[in-house]
Amino acid sequence: MKLAMIGLGRMGANMARRLMRGGHEVVAFDLNQDSVRQLGAEGAATASSLGEVVAQLASPRVVWVMLPAGAPTERVVQELGEKLGAGDVIIDGGNTYFKDDVRRARALASKGIRYVDVGTSGGVWGIERGYCLMVGGAPETFALVEPILRTLAPGPGDIPRTPGRREAQSTADEGFLHCGPVGAGHFVKMVHNGIEYGLMQAYAEGFDILKNAGTERLPEEHRYALDLGEIAEVWRRGSVVGSWLLDLTAIALTESPELAGYSGFVQDSGEGRWTVMAAIEEAVPAEVLSSALYARFRSRHDHTFAEKVLSAMRHKFGGHLERPTGG
Repeated sequence: MKLAMIGLGRMGANMARRLMRGGHEVVAFDLNQDSVRQLGAEGAATASSLGEVVAQLASPRVVWVMLPAGAPTERVVQELGEKLGAGDVIIDGGNTYFKDDVRRARALASKGIRYVDVGTSGGVWGIERGYCLMVGGAPETFALVEPILRTLAPGPGDIPRTPGRREAQSTADEGFLHCGPVGAGHFVKMVHNGIEYGLMQAYAEGFDILKNAGTERLPEEHRYALDLGEIAEVWRRGSVVGSWLLDLTAIALTESPELAGYSGFVQDSGEGRWTVMAAIEEAVPAEVLSSALYARFRSRHDHTFAEKVLSAMRHKFGGHLERPTGG
């Protein structure tokens, strides 16, 4: 297929590359024209404006927007709504709040423009590993863009099918899923990221306890000088707490046992807050996820080794750069 990729940041550029490797034609656009020229040198068609993007696509045009949630995405979607026509498709692959998806889709539908929200997980490693994609939109629109999703997704790989699961039950085995109508994809991704906060916080607190096992506050016979990198490594092999997040933690601890390059100042990107808000609206208790979010707020005032572990994980999976030490 031929599509446009709007936004060539950490994920957008690599997604464009994965699509081109999969045989798709990509029109690349970003306000940073150096990024556009780089993709052009690698085989993408290029554009210097959204008007040029639209002019290079044939109906039904498919435009993937991969920009920060909020004002940047809002501006681009509105402008595309003025330039695209009936039957065309806008895909928002960023971390948009699902209620904004519903509002945008309703406005675009009056012009016959179709809207798809895709919660995208994979970070800077997705170009090789593939991206886990959670999709919201009309079934017929999902079917139209399915070749794009299938190329971006990791495929079944060597992960065995869950026992008792029917063969070809859905595309979930391939790493992408039609979750429901508009907004459902980003809703699922929102909760995914809320869970991520909780998992990361559990690892971070655990490693903080291990690090402080040698504190002088303990009786001497109860003190342990533990090698955290080696503990992370042994946990990666056969342990029930093994995961990709643990793999990334092991890498960070091998590079710097004290995580000296991380201040412990931990950002939150919005989805954790929205997950807690959804839990409140649904009257669902979410103590762990709420606590993990509040821990990030506290990290901006008083840093612990646990926050350094969180910063290290965020940097390893998504390229997120936290405030440097002394900053």
